[in-house]
Amino acid sequence: MSISYKRIPRLIVWLIALIFLTIGIIVWQVSRGPLIPAYQIESSPLVQIVVATGRVISTSRVQVGSEITGVVIERRVQEGDQVSPGDTLLVLRSDDISARVREAQAAMEQLQNARRPQAQAALRQAESQFAQASREAQRRRELFAKQSISSEAKEQSEHLENTARANVEQARLLVASLAEGASEETILRERLMAAQAAMEKSQVRSYVSGTVLTRNVEPGDLVQPGRVLLEIARTGKTEILVPLDERNLGVLKLGQPATCVADAYVDRSFIASVSFIAPTVDPQRGTVDIRLTVDPVPKYLRQDMTVTVNIETGRRDQALSVPNDTLSNQRDNTAEVLVIRHGKTERVRVSLGLKGLVLTEIISGLNAGDWVAAMPSEKIKAQDATLPDGTRVRVKPLAVPVSGAGKGNGLGSIDRKETPVKFN
Repeated sequence: MSISYKRIPRLIVWLIALIFLTIGIIVWQVSRGPLIPAYQIESSPLVQIVVATGRVISTSRVQVGSEITGVVIERRVQEGDQVSPGDTLLVLRSDDISARVREAQAAMEQLQNARRPQAQAALRQAESQFAQASREAQRRRELFAKQSISSEAKEQSEHLENTARANVEQARLLVASLAEGASEETILRERLMAAQAAMEKSQVRSYVSGTVLTRNVEPGDLVQPGRVLLEIARTGKTEILVPLDERNLGVLKLGQPATCVADAYVDRSFIASVSFIAPTVDPQRGTVDIRLTVDPVPKYLRQDMTVTVNIETGRRDQALSVPNDTLSNQRDNTAEVLVIRHGKTERVRVSLGLKGLVLTEIISGLNAGDWVAAMPSEKIKAQDATLPDGTRVRVKPLAVPVSGAGKGNGLGSIDRKETPVKFN
């Protein structure tokens, strides 16, 4: 098959035209500049949130022990039980203490029913004998004055009188010591009260209202003072203890709201508020302890439960904001962004406001509708370093990420790897 020589010039013309068209397209593409991913910024709601992990605690815990040494014969509570002041928690064997109580009671009854009446009767008898001895001594002194009896007989009667007088004084002292409220009754009453107090200590009671958290004793155990037998969470405020990275300390304030989710119940959230900020920082971990008060307290919340907290440290209903991956060269409250205006690059330093997990507020330097280049990878950063102001570029639109405001429980749009602090 032969090709017509008349058609060759036409093919060459078409080929040359195609080459020039290709070169034109390439030149046009190059003149437009490289393709840069960018966001078109607009005003939108912005929430500044600090994310961390804490655990549920009560305002105070009470450690319960025994004041005496004894063997446990009965345990009346277990973990989770609610107790009130005066409730018996444990019962100790108290045979020897019961014997001391009965002995003290018997001594008190003996004082009241025997020793005191006997002393009073002895006093009356001594007073009668003294009166008789006094009369006899007086009669003999009169006889001696008349020289009817010898001096020896008079002296014998006076001796008997003195002896009777001494017996009366002794009987009065005994009656006084055995009287109501006197020393003898006081000693016996204190002895009885001591025995009864020891008897009371054989029943280990709760002095607070709360929930039993732990028990370290069973019937048959020998317990001694100083050993923790039970631990009770005192009824009161339920709090969440959070060791927060100290870098977030500048944005924390008392009363700030927080949305919390227990790791065991990720589909349920509850509200808390910052009620305490520790005055010191842990130098080992670089954390500061804060406490959040929970009110109302969910029924499923338990002591030492792990909870993720999102503390709202700032909010704007409408704010001009840019994604965090557009910021570079940050110093204090300013940063640089690469703005694309009329197809050309322009490096602008902007003033920053609230800093959220995905967006940062721009106070000045940008306007709504501006295109701001994203710098998410080393490749684009290297490319950006070669782009002086005025470079012509093409825009690859990116969707602006959404702040966590209004997203259900506040966790849906939050990167949990932002700031959580884990317990050791």
